[in-house]
Amino acid sequence: MAAASVAGFAAGERPAILGGSKIRTKKWPAWPVYDKTEEQALVDVIHSGEWFRGGGRAVAKFEEAYAKLTGAKCCLATANGTSALLASLAALGVGPGDEVLVPPYTFVATINVVLMLNAIPVFVDTDRETFQIDARKIEGVITERTKAIIPVHLGGSASDLDAILTIANKHKLPVVEDACQAHLGEWKSRQVGTWGATGCFSFQASKNLNSGEGGAILTNDEELVEKCYAFHSNGRGRKVQSYDFSYRAHGINLRMTEFQGALLLAQMTRIEQQSQKRDQNAQYLTSLLREIPGIHPARMFDGCTRNAYHLYMFRYEKEKFANLPRAKFLKAMAAEGIPASHGYGPLNKEPFLMNTLRSRGYQKIYTRRQVADWERRNQCPENDRLCEEAVWFTQTMLLAERGDMDQIAAAVRRIQAWAGELAKA
Repeated sequence: MAAASVAGFAAGERPAILGGSKIRTKKWPAWPVYDKTEEQALVDVIHSGEWFRGGGRAVAKFEEAYAKLTGAKCCLATANGTSALLASLAALGVGPGDEVLVPPYTFVATINVVLMLNAIPVFVDTDRETFQIDARKIEGVITERTKAIIPVHLGGSASDLDAILTIANKHKLPVVEDACQAHLGEWKSRQVGTWGATGCFSFQASKNLNSGEGGAILTNDEELVEKCYAFHSNGRGRKVQSYDFSYRAHGINLRMTEFQGALLLAQMTRIEQQSQKRDQNAQYLTSLLREIPGIHPARMFDGCTRNAYHLYMFRYEKEKFANLPRAKFLKAMAAEGIPASHGYGPLNKEPFLMNTLRSRGYQKIYTRRQVADWERRNQCPENDRLCEEAVWFTQTMLLAERGDMDQIAAAVRRIQAWAGELAKA
């Protein structure tokens, strides 16, 4: 069905949730994508008898390949993206009494790693148009206790790195890029994850590069990557002999297995092609959705020369949909065969934060006055509003065909045309 007839069909017939025919009946692309390449990679590891990175070669080969792909000098594979963030902060010396600047619109791991080191996450409000940390508000929350900044390249789109790095350099603060959703994303034609002190990636099952679980640290600092290596291997340096039980620092086991390394090498054979398809479909979808009143696709900063599109994000303005609540909009979209999510909630308001700051361990580090001061500073009004407006599509939907993007837009137009009746239902 051509785009015009799909759009006409959508507006003319009743929504599926009100008894009309669904716009989409076929399934969206499955994830993960795999074939004999992955099967052979895993079999080769099994037959090698070397399932641990200390004796095997798959993880080391992946590190070399990922560093080459991204243009980074060094790559360290880890158990997951959380491990990459944790090892980075630990190697940079973050600890009790420190503050780390973070966005409130992110996955909870960005915050948990700060708390794991007994530091305090300080939230910088969101730039609602881009869904990214608002770099204009960073300098205003820096104190003498600030130890690092973690911008998150949310959904695969780059944060405003020029502004963030300028502020960080001025205050001599390291930047740890949370690029867990941004494989092959670029800032000014250079890969994200290669701009800060470190860049951290996730290869969890939903990610654009997938090994079920897994992560990586990129850096151009050879001394820093060795500190990260030691932390992620129970404090043992890279060059320590197998039976030399001596340690250079404290640490934990955050190592990647040979199976994950082999799987990632196989998955990397498709990453460029998949990335291009997501980008093409996302740009086309944006051209359709921006014509619909009340739908605002996430804006990219001018420096973002490539969006990885782990998520396709837009803001839903219910006033342009007869005040149809977002929850009913999402339910109506699902009924049309177009699954969508409301995305993250206001992370800075989650109860676990105050529970942690009032815990016995934290009370030994931080005074009541310091905790009260954190509560006073913990205001992110733009993020609160974003959390009421956001809508997401997953990256797998962008691996469908161009005509499938027409169906998405058709569903939105149909719901808008019938929004008044849907609001009453």
